[in-house]
Amino acid sequence: MVRMIDDRNILDKFCEDFCNIINEHCRYIIVSGFFAIASGRTRGTEDIDLIMEKVSLDKFKEIFSDLIKNDFECMHPKNPEEAYEYLIDKCSIRFTRKGKELPEMEIKFAKDLLDEMQFNTREKYKLTGLDVWFSSVNTGIAFKEELLKSPKDLEDAKHLRVVYAEKINDHEIKVIKQMIRKLRL
Repeated sequence: MVRMIDDRNILDKFCEDFCNIINEHCRYIIVSGFFAIASGRTRGTEDIDLIMEKVSLDKFKEIFSDLIKNDFECMHPKNPEEAYEYLIDKCSIRFTRKGKELPEMEIKFAKDLLDEMQFNTREKYKLTGLDVWFSSVNTGIAFKEELLKSPKDLEDAKHLRVVYAEKINDHEIKVIKQMIRKLRL
């Protein structure tokens, strides 16, 4: 079975619908490959990565309930208490539309000062055509070049550098890379 999703309309709607629910409850950012895809890079993906601020169990139950009411389901675990424990343990959970395998929204809780910095510098990018919060382009590039480093990630970073050339701040990227080395490597 081929699991790759390459229809931007499906991904865009899925992302906006999901993020609209999260946005009602807390801050979040979309990170990693979908930012490059939403910014015009042609490549497939099956998931969208979202970091949300750490919330209380009660607040998470509200979010989980709202997602379920709006036709999303958690792939595993199926109950909010167990899903919350996964997030607290720095693991991710995944949501899909009910009855669909793809696309997936992979969620993690913010875990350190680097994630807090990302919330404080998040942006909405007109080029994407989406009303969702993304990590800043400089942060996205730094993560892809310093932490992730796969060929796909390096191509994503190269694409972001071209498309957002006017927003690139190499000094800021260098500082973020230093933070990544200190906090994540």
